[in-house]
Parts: sequence; structure tokens; C-alpha cells
Amino acid sequence: MKKIVLIGNGMAGVRTLEELFKITEEKFDITVFGSEPYGNYNRIMLSPVLADEKTIDEIMINDLDWYKDNDVTLHTDCTITSIDRSKKKVVDGKGNTYEYDKLLIATGSNPFILPIEGHDLNGVIGFRDIADVDQMIDAAKNHKNAVVIGGGLLGLEAANGLMKQGMTVTVVHLLDDLMEMQLDSTASQMLLMSLKERGMDFKLQAQTQKLIADDNGRVKQIEFADATTMDADLVVMAVGIRPNFALAQESGLHCERGIVVNDTMQTYDPSIYAVGECIQHRGLCYGLVAPLFEQAKVCANHLAEYGIGMYEGSITSTKLKVTGIDLFSAGNFKGTENSEDLVFQDAAKGVYKKIVIENDIIIGSVMYGDTIDGSWYFQLMKDENNIADMRDRLLFGQAHVGDSGHGAIDMVAAMDNSAEICGCNGVCKGDIVKAIDEHGLFTLEEVRAHTKASSSCGSCTGLVEQLIASTLGGEYSESPQKKPLCGCTEHTKQEVHDFIFDHDFETVFEVFAKMGWENVDGCHVCRPEVNYYLLAANPDYVDDPQSRFINERAHGNIQKDGTYSVVPRMWGGVTTPTELRTIADVVDKFNIPTMKVTGGQRIDLFGVTKEDLPKVWKDLNAGGLVSGHAYGKSLRTVKTCAGSTWCRFGTQDSIAMGIKLEQMTWGSWMPHKFKLAVSGCPRNCAEATIKDFGVVAVQSGWELHVGGNGGIKVRVTDLLTRVETEEDVIEYVGAYCQLYREDALYLERTAPWIDRVGLSFVTEQLVDDEENRKALHARFLVSQEKSQDDPWKERAEGAQSHQFEVITQ
Repeated sequence: MKKIVLIGNGMAGVRTLEELFKITEEKFDITVFGSEPYGNYNRIMLSPVLADEKTIDEIMINDLDWYKDNDVTLHTDCTITSIDRSKKKVVDGKGNTYEYDKLLIATGSNPFILPIEGHDLNGVIGFRDIADVDQMIDAAKNHKNAVVIGGGLLGLEAANGLMKQGMTVTVVHLLDDLMEMQLDSTASQMLLMSLKERGMDFKLQAQTQKLIADDNGRVKQIEFADATTMDADLVVMAVGIRPNFALAQESGLHCERGIVVNDTMQTYDPSIYAVGECIQHRGLCYGLVAPLFEQAKVCANHLAEYGIGMYEGSITSTKLKVTGIDLFSAGNFKGTENSEDLVFQDAAKGVYKKIVIENDIIIGSVMYGDTIDGSWYFQLMKDENNIADMRDRLLFGQAHVGDSGHGAIDMVAAMDNSAEICGCNGVCKGDIVKAIDEHGLFTLEEVRAHTKASSSCGSCTGLVEQLIASTLGGEYSESPQKKPLCGCTEHTKQEVHDFIFDHDFETVFEVFAKMGWENVDGCHVCRPEVNYYLLAANPDYVDDPQSRFINERAHGNIQKDGTYSVVPRMWGGVTTPTELRTIADVVDKFNIPTMKVTGGQRIDLFGVTKEDLPKVWKDLNAGGLVSGHAYGKSLRTVKTCAGSTWCRFGTQDSIAMGIKLEQMTWGSWMPHKFKLAVSGCPRNCAEATIKDFGVVAVQSGWELHVGGNGGIKVRVTDLLTRVETEEDVIEYVGAYCQLYREDALYLERTAPWIDRVGLSFVTEQLVDDEENRKALHARFLVSQEKSQDDPWKERAEGAQSHQFEVITQ
């Protein structure tokens, strides 16, 4: 049996073993040496451990049982001190020797400690391993003032964690821009302001000259080059890392800034390979996890002697692991002489995007405040896709096409199976979909266990969840652990919902203040949700249009070319010659390129420019047409069949019923889009049994069905009850709408809502409790008094007219 020795029990080395076990059934005699008393843990997640967001157990990738299960001999707390290449042996600190056929060096990196006076005092540490985290947590119990030297990625994460531990923290940085290796000056300044608002202090353009000790040999002050001082009883040096290649260099291996390897991860000794932060490949050293795992896959292939697979370097991306701050950076964001920048900035809302393009290829990007499209831009950059045809709308992101409520899921559904979802672990969309289908996976934790997607740095978690939801539809179940609504708060969606319904608020900002939002302005995730709950809880609440999705602000669905679609309402799917002539005249007058009959029995006008929207609406209003709310989380359509008016099989007048229901429910805002249908007989031509609320006529009256869905995951309705009169139908529909409005969570369709709360809950509220049903119906009618104003008419008359002005330079 071939002997493989691994020096270094970190993420890169152990990942190489995992990849080796995947591709070959050959047995190896494997021995691993680690200088720490643990199995392999996720070093990237030390920041959340310091911030009390995770425990050590939660970041453990391979516990001690894993080594036993895979017949791997692990020596913890054991350091290899020398390599005898001629005899193919390694020697540990106790003088024990171990033979190898293949040696894998994965010694990682060391934190760079400034060589200044006092660097070896008590209370001066780096930020690299569990011991450092333990030392910082202990220091926070007895000391107050912490200084972090270094305003890079690691330094800011350390500073955030120490603040969470209750310390007063100052970040000292040599330059005037934070994270200058990942951010441009604009994004850096926005980050600076956000961190200051959280209570973090900064001293920029400051050079540390020496550290001053107290009488007990512990650091008490920092002195700077300008002779000023600052109190500090804990100093964390986070000024960078250096590849740990001393052992390799002493053994005679060729080293420069790291252990030099070729494209197979082989050193100058053909029996010795190296991976991770200790290596130098094509002149570059890597400190992020994704390249390390790419190296591991290639190295495993060659350890198995398959002789295929080459590592050609990596394009990297960065995301800050500070709760509530959305930040993404990738590629050459500073640009070249021949590059150009596409920039979007809304300083008041804390949003900034810059995409750097050269020859119509993305070469870099920086995003702050809104990073949902980061993975898409990164994939376009890695694939070197030509973006000439989309550059005019590139900044708006992939998810702004079509119905914004389903935008993110549509985005992942449209991705190729080869699209990379998890860069750290090299997991593509197809890998995740296949695992879900083959193993019946339902939760994020299950997907992590089978594919490792989202198990490393965690920055792709949202994308993985979107892919699970897209694949499973209504069957998707998120991780059972408590999940905050967004990064602005620690409260869950349910907690925010319940708090708002239990109190009386007038603005979203009052909610943010009362519930202790970390980002006082909220974000693109929480603002629409909080705004909706306020709207549902209080009919007198004044809607905040800036807390809505773009489609709801513009009252039309934005299309992929930047134009809009306009869908006028047709009551119960019925129209008139006057309405059709009005639509035809509007199409001719404004050169609208496409008219399409929709599945909801309406006509969709595609290709309306933003500046033409108010004029189109005005002309449609003049012909008696109002908004169909095809863009909103609201009542969409009431689909009907011919019914007893015309059809020889019809048992009830479905058309008249559909019109009455639509006239009662139009304009109502819901947690998500809401569709009704009325079928005139059990043949169900209006497809009522896959709608949110379906009405089916029978000889004795009407059957009422709830919780259907005809979307990604088809769900047939549940029969709620049977009633005899039209008045009963109308009361049940109004009561059901209000129950859904008050109880469901934002962006939760009725199908998953009923799956979550159970049909029995709805039955108890509506069927078993007549008084409650009537009260719900009454509340719905009160809310409709404020909701049934045509937004097209208001905008056509000049309301918020600035929204539709053409921006010129």
C-alpha cells in the first residue's frame, strides 16, 4: 500500500484527501500531521465564531471520527520539523520518523507580525486560528480597549467580532481607504461610514511605531510615527499573511515567495506535492479558499496517478463576513488603460455598483449594499462572455427581468448547469440539482452535506437557497435553525411580522428603530417586507413607494431590454369593443411592438418605454381600462369560463361571479401574487383547482378550493367547503384574502403558506368560526376602501412624474 504523508491538517490538505477518496477506490496508508489539537475546521468562519454567531463545533469540517472512518492516521499537536528527501522520511518534534511514497505539504500561512518594538508583549496577537479566537474572547472579559492594526478583510472581521464581545474597538490602517485590495475608493468610503455608524472607530493614514507595556508586561498603549498615542490592552495584528514555507525551504525545495509548484501541484521534487496558502503558482500566492480547493482537486488527480488535470490559476472574489454589510469584489476592479467603468450609485441608500469592462468583457466588479447579482457578474467574467448586447441594462442585474417577486428564482432557473454556484468548493448548478433529485434533499443543511456547496465561506448561501427553492418549489424547507430576515437584523421573518401586528407604527423606520435594526435605513430585502406588514396591519398606513420592488414602483413589469409591459384589467376575462379599440389605438399611437393574449384572459402590451408609461395609461383610462396589477404582490386575475350564460354544461353563472369577485378584490396588496378562477361546472375549464382560490360551480351551489399553484411546483387545491349562495362565496373569498394578508409571511404564496400552517388552521378560522369569518371579510372591505385607487390614473395625472422622466447628460 502506498504511503502518503500530509503535513498540515488544514482545509487545503484535507480537501485533497477528500478529492482523492472520491476518484479512486485504491487504498492508501495515509498519515496526517497537524499542529493544533483539532480535526479540520473551516478557518474562514473564525470571524463568526468571534462574533458569537457560530460555535467551534459548527465550523468543524472533518471531526476526529472522520479520520477513523477513512482509515487516516491523525497526529494532532504534532509538528514536522524536517524532511529527509533522499530517504523519503519526515521527522516530528519528538524525533519520530515516518516514511512516505508521496509527500503533500499544506502548511498554510502565518500571520504577519509587524517587527516593531513591543510586538512580543502579552495581549499582542494575530488572527489565524482557534487559539487566537479563544485569546481574544478571554481578553474581552477583562479588558476594554482593543486596537486592530490593519483595515483589510481580516482586520475588519476581527474588529466586528471584538465589538460583539463588548470591547471598544479602533481600527488602525496605513492608508486612507479600507480594504484597498478589494475595494475602490468610493466603496471603501461607504464601508467606512457604515462601520462608523455601528460604533467602530478608525485611525487612518497612521503608521504604528511601537507598542508600550504596563508594569506586568502587557500592552497598554500604541505609539504612532507622529508621536501620538492610543490606549490599547489588546492589539490584533491583521496586516496580512505570509506563506509558511520554511520547512520546505530547509529541505532544499525551490521556494520564492512560497513553495514553487507546477500546474500539477508538484514541487521540484517529483515525490512531493504542495497545495494551499504555502505555495507559489505561476508567480502568484493565494489566500482565499476557492483557489485552494481547485488546487486540491488537481493534486488529488495526480496523487492517484491518473495524470490528467491542470491548475492554471484562479480568478477570485471577496465577500466581507460582517453581518448586515453586503459587499462583493472580484477581478481587476481598478481597470486598465483600455477599460471603462459602468457605475451606479445611490449614496443615500448605501448602494454602489461598478463593473469594469474591456473589449465588451467584464474584467472586474465592486458592489456595496446590493450584491445579489455578484455571482452572475462573476460567472460572466470567468466565462469571458461578450456583454455588448446587455451593457445598457447590465447594472440592473439579471433578477430584474420579469416578475420581480420571482426574479431571483428565475435567475437561478435560467442558469446553465455548468454555472458555478459555490466557488470555494467548485460546485456547479448541475451538481446541486442532481443531488437534490437523486437523494431527495429538502434543506440547506442536506445540500451542504451532500455537495459541500455553501459550507466554506458562506457567501453563496443565498444563491444555494434560491436554487433549492427553484428546484423544489413548494416543497423547499429551509434550514431548521433560526434564520434572520436579512443582515440588518437578528429577528426572523415571523418575529418581525408578529411585532408589527402587535404594535402601531407609522413608518418602516419606526420599526427599524424599535426592533434594533443594525442598518437604520434597512435594505432591499427588509424594506419591502416591513412596508407590506405595516400595510396589512393598518389600513390607514401610508404606503412607502421607495420600499417596493422596481416593478411595483413603476407599475409595470420591466423587460429584458429595459422597456415595460402594460396589462389592463379585464373583469373576469370579459372585454368590450370599446376596450379593444382603445387598446388597438394605444398600440398604434405609441408604436408598441407586441400584443399578447395572456393565460389570465387579458392582453399584454410589450415594449412600452418608461417615458411613455403615463401617456399610455392616460389613454387606456380614457377608454375605461385600469391597471391589471400584473406587476404586483396583489390580486392578479379572476379567470372564468363561459358558464351557464353560454355553455350547455354550465350549472352556474361563472362569468358574473368572476366579475363580482374581481371588482371586490382588485387593488388589494398581498404577501405575494394572488390568482382566482371561477369554473361554471365540474369540468373546470377555468382551471380553478390550481389557483390561490378556486370556485367551482355544482348543481347545489359552489365548491370553494384553496392553496393551488400552477407555477414551478404545481399544487392542486384543497377543498375548503361547499356553499349555496353567491353571497357566501363573496364572504369566503374576502375572509380568505384577509386571513392570508394577515397571517402569511411576505413573498409566501398561498400554497406553501397552507402547507406550513395546515388546512385545518384555515378551516378553523373560516368554516368553523362564522363570527371570525365575517370579521375578516369586514376588515378586508375596509382595507379595500384605501386600496382601490387606480395607480395608472394617479400617475397619468402627474403623481410622482419625476419617476418617468428621461435622464439625459
